[in-house]
Amino acid sequence: MIAVILIAPYVLVHYHVLRWFLSWLGACSPWFKQKKIFIPICVVYTYLSLSLGIAIFVPNGSVERATHIMGNYVLGFSMYIAMSVAVADIVHLIRKWWLKKYNKKPSRRFFIISGAITLIVILVVGLYGVINARIIRRTAYDITVPKVVAGLASLKVILIADTHMGYNIGVDYIEDLVNKINQEDADIILIAGDIFDNNYDALEDPKRLSELLASMKSKYGTYACYGNHDVDETVFAGFTFKRGDKPIADLRMDQFLKDAKITLLRDEAVLIDDKFYVYGRPDLSKPGRGIDVRKTPEEVTAGLDASKPIIVIDHQPKQLDELAAAGVDVDLCGHTHDGQMFPGNILTWLMWDNSYGYEKFENMHNIVTSGAGLYGPFMRVGTISEYCPITIHFAQ
Repeated sequence: MIAVILIAPYVLVHYHVLRWFLSWLGACSPWFKQKKIFIPICVVYTYLSLSLGIAIFVPNGSVERATHIMGNYVLGFSMYIAMSVAVADIVHLIRKWWLKKYNKKPSRRFFIISGAITLIVILVVGLYGVINARIIRRTAYDITVPKVVAGLASLKVILIADTHMGYNIGVDYIEDLVNKINQEDADIILIAGDIFDNNYDALEDPKRLSELLASMKSKYGTYACYGNHDVDETVFAGFTFKRGDKPIADLRMDQFLKDAKITLLRDEAVLIDDKFYVYGRPDLSKPGRGIDVRKTPEEVTAGLDASKPIIVIDHQPKQLDELAAAGVDVDLCGHTHDGQMFPGNILTWLMWDNSYGYEKFENMHNIVTSGAGLYGPFMRVGTISEYCPITIHFAQ
């Protein structure tokens, strides 16, 4: 529903931007006012701005994939274009008032220079965001759980989340991520949801991707929970179109995880080597796959041996106080992307008790990763793509 509501404003904003751009080009040179130049510019800009919508109607294949990827790049630039034009509109109104008040004529030179500066800023910020999004960084944490674990002084966990494999994230990106993880000598790898980007058919090469993930090295293996995008839904401009009241599960995703040697935990715990628990929660908003209502924090820990460390993977960082009160020792999450693009990282801090990084809730350690991948725009500004090695020390 949100996607449908935003279509009209999206089109109007781009129409307004195109008018500004054409006015600026015309001020730079009369050459741009010729129909043979003017019309192709309008056609190309219109195609680029609508590429996300066009991609939905293109049959599956290389053209559809290229259109989707291009649309995701355009979406990122569109955000900063819209912000820049909004600032330009405000400056224009103030300058118009100032010129009228002091009976001065508009300056063509001022318009050209200010437009050029705006264009350069958009390009620099956008290109930085695109390049930054491709760099996978290492963010390490060191925490202590005051429980005695026989024969285990510490545990090295690799937390990853939000790979969003699909149009943005393909084979090369996942290969880079796996190579970095395999240098860590991990005890266990935990994936906190949004493994897929809604559309299984968007995977570049499912067989190769599953082989890469299966090659991740750790002592105890890889465990995962699902997130809100691990369902089959159409995506437009970063928002999803629901099909009915319940999210549709794509069973190919489940088989993919089996092929990738990833154990999916669906509101259940597993006792690892009789030493510690890992509990995987279904997503808060879209539990799916036969689960209508997920277990409460009290039900999560009920029946577990409280003397052993309890590690929870939960896609969205919610119910943190409740999980702490229920006796969870470590809660690992993703979902927020840390806002992904400025000023989104400011807004996420207003929405979550912990939108990124480390926070302690009573005796529970909560770590929220900004994610290994991307959703929507192929861009990160003010945030990073990351995987998180977490060393958990136990009492001796």
